[in-house]
Amino acid sequence: MPERIYLDWNATTPLRPEAREAMAAAWELSGNPSSVHAEGRQARRLVEDSRARVADAVGAPPRNLVFTSGGTEANALALTPGLRRGSGHQVQRLLVSAIEHASVLSGGRFPAGAIEQIGVTRSGLLDLDRLRTLLAGGPPALVSVMLANNETGAIQPVGEAAELTHQAGGLLHVDAIQAMGKIPFDINSLGADLVTLSAHKIGGPKGVGALILADGVLGFEPNLRGGGQELGRRAGTENVAGIAGFGAAAKAAMSSLEHDAARLEALRSQLERGLRRITGVIVFSDEVPRLPNTVLFTVPGLRAETAVIGFDLAGIAVSSGSACSSGKVQPSHVLEAMGFSPDLAQGAVRLSLGWSTTSRDIDRCLEAWLKLAGTLLKGSDETLLERF
Repeated sequence: MPERIYLDWNATTPLRPEAREAMAAAWELSGNPSSVHAEGRQARRLVEDSRARVADAVGAPPRNLVFTSGGTEANALALTPGLRRGSGHQVQRLLVSAIEHASVLSGGRFPAGAIEQIGVTRSGLLDLDRLRTLLAGGPPALVSVMLANNETGAIQPVGEAAELTHQAGGLLHVDAIQAMGKIPFDINSLGADLVTLSAHKIGGPKGVGALILADGVLGFEPNLRGGGQELGRRAGTENVAGIAGFGAAAKAAMSSLEHDAARLEALRSQLERGLRRITGVIVFSDEVPRLPNTVLFTVPGLRAETAVIGFDLAGIAVSSGSACSSGKVQPSHVLEAMGFSPDLAQGAVRLSLGWSTTSRDIDRCLEAWLKLAGTLLKGSDETLLERF
């Protein structure tokens, strides 16, 4: 049986060898990082070394990084009413782009009546004119815009959003979870006041993430209370092994970022050329800057859930662009926000590549796709399927 091919890296990545090694070493430590004895200090040293590695990856001071149980908790922590920068005004409302992750769209600790969505263009980019209008229509706001969309890969105009937000006296939260390890950035060049990260998107373990605060951000309130961990910003004994894996993965991802990005972009081009051998293929957000590893595509008449199963039976792991909730497949909220019909949104398939993806993997994926298209589109307009 041929080896399976994994093309769902945006959902989660395999554990990097460096992270596995760091976690194995951490599991040998017996001390609590809050204890003052030698064993505790050893665990604390490992946590702080990892904190420095993750913070360095995004150009932030280690003291400003709060470890969490993952990206969802980090986003919930960031979305806090009452935040301010220095002597500025407290934010009283939340503006979120319509293509955010569910943990941001839910609004964190903001009341439902204080949350508004910012639309996006047909290309999947934040509508800056709409943001400008919303900012002018009320008190200071916390604006939340992801750096790169997890479905389309579209890189958002975060710098422009930061300028508009700060001019209006607001703060900017950037969910950089999908962008970390794929494109270079740092908290200062983004103009962000808060940045969220997750380990398992860069080859670290699942169950650990981070919130980073820019210098001067005040008014932060923890979700979890009861201990003084993380400088009082997140109670609970730190996940020492997970944090060690996060730090090791961050170091490894940043050391190969430039090389990996160029290689993955070439593979993505190879993939898209092959997908378009089927007449009518739509690649979403292909006219704007995207993550080098991400392709979201469809063909009119395609059913994504059927395509995902077909790929799986062919030994290839891919994902649907649809969000699944309680077993119910729904159209992608991202594509609906971009103005695509529910029928088209329900047919979106996402292919995402990673550091171990090869050109041969792409060839096998395309071979499977050509066979699948002939089956899945049967009964549709015959011109959709070119014969080779």
